[in-house]
Amino acid sequence: MIGKYFNVLDSTDSTNNYAMARLNEGPVAEGTAWFAMEQTAGKGQRGKAWHSPPGENILLSTALQPALPLTEQFMLSVAVALGACDFFAAYAGDETSIKWSNDIYWRDRKAAGILIENILRGSIWQYAIVGIGVNINAARFPEQLVNPVSLRQITGREWDAIELAKDLCQHLDRRYRQLVPGRFEELLEAYKSRLFRFNTPAFYRKDGELFQATIRDVLPDGKLQLEKESGDRMDAGFGEIEFVFAK
Repeated sequence: MIGKYFNVLDSTDSTNNYAMARLNEGPVAEGTAWFAMEQTAGKGQRGKAWHSPPGENILLSTALQPALPLTEQFMLSVAVALGACDFFAAYAGDETSIKWSNDIYWRDRKAAGILIENILRGSIWQYAIVGIGVNINAARFPEQLVNPVSLRQITGREWDAIELAKDLCQHLDRRYRQLVPGRFEELLEAYKSRLFRFNTPAFYRKDGELFQATIRDVLPDGKLQLEKESGDRMDAGFGEIEFVFAK
């Protein structure tokens, strides 16, 4: 279903914005995907920009209609992150992981980001616009990006970004079809099995405090549960904690 209707755009400000405009015009078939050769104002999480030279990378959005209550929206993020991780691991290998909540990492470097924006009609979750940016052929990145990596840098070869985007749609579709009541625990366990730094001591920052902790769990509502060196456990919601990387 995802990618059955696959549209290629020469240029747009953001594929998520483009998808949002099409949905505001009227109904769109679920799973319709929009791929952009160029974004002039790509969006990442928490208002960050997503940088990509024209034609080099996957810039993709798809419109989904999850048959879930809003209270379960983290499970959509889980399914999408697993699909993106499955896709990248198929080309880059088993060192691919999911950095909470839904970035895709290779070793300790960021390969892809996901941004999910919702359209609500009252309490009805009408659409979820899933935007995914994957570094495919980029050889250089802006200096302000801390730890990016591309598939080309990992494998030493160039790829057809459009064909890989269609393959990404297939991986997303497989995980999306698992998003049914009764399988949430299975999906969450699969997510934790691919989680970056899971059960590994590392450094984090919260409210200006630098501390060492170990990720012990991800709760059904999406909160990250960490264990500090003292043995105390703490929960962190989205945007509340920063992963610290060695320079």
